[in-house]
Amino acid sequence: MRQKLAAGNWKMNGTSEALSDLQELAAAHATSGVDVLICPPTPLLHRAAEIVAGSAVTVGGQDCHMASSGAHTGDTSAEMLRDAGASSVILGHSERRADHGESDATVCAKADTAIKAGLIAIVCLGESLAQREAGETLDIIGAQLAGSVPAGSAGDTLVIAYEPIWAIGTGKVPTLEQIGEVHGFLRAQLVARFGTGIGGAIRLLYGGSVKPGNAAEIFAVDDVDGALVGGASLKAADFSPIITALEAA
Repeated sequence: MRQKLAAGNWKMNGTSEALSDLQELAAAHATSGVDVLICPPTPLLHRAAEIVAGSAVTVGGQDCHMASSGAHTGDTSAEMLRDAGASSVILGHSERRADHGESDATVCAKADTAIKAGLIAIVCLGESLAQREAGETLDIIGAQLAGSVPAGSAGDTLVIAYEPIWAIGTGKVPTLEQIGEVHGFLRAQLVARFGTGIGGAIRLLYGGSVKPGNAAEIFAVDDVDGALVGGASLKAADFSPIITALEAA
């Protein structure tokens, strides 16, 4: 069975004060039946790793460069993230794709570098509202999946997060049927590309306005192995019930 994962993306939020919430989360989940991940801003990463040490919570990065080192002012390499205590890194988030013009090929190169550095690559996919309304969702998701996932990926080094762009931070959530359709499609595509063993082992997360009030019903959908949570991961009081809901799924 695939190990379930509750991942929190703090985005560009949080200063040192936010680490008290992380400490509270780590204390509440000293042990857990699921994997728990928090991805804070890079300046907080090393201190965050020290805080969660010994608990069920791990920490990860929000992006990395495709190169292992070099003249890339302002960027962070996968090796640097790993050295700071990261276990994973989020790649290809729609905000990165939009704000920084990241292509599928760029995301694929970053994922390959991250995996080779010993990190779990969490590759994000998602369609816009216009694409959803035009009936293009599966075409868009399929193309992103094919272009963003490197060859040689394995079930323990790759996670796919489906985050419909129109649901991120908007309070809008796809129907359970829509979530199930995309996750079933992703599973079929992964199995077709990598075979039943690897394709069936890669975890699929849903992200987009996941909250304590809707988490349980989302986690009951087939092939939803957890969630990538944005705003609701910033406070332990909000994220902890989501973790508990995933443990009960």
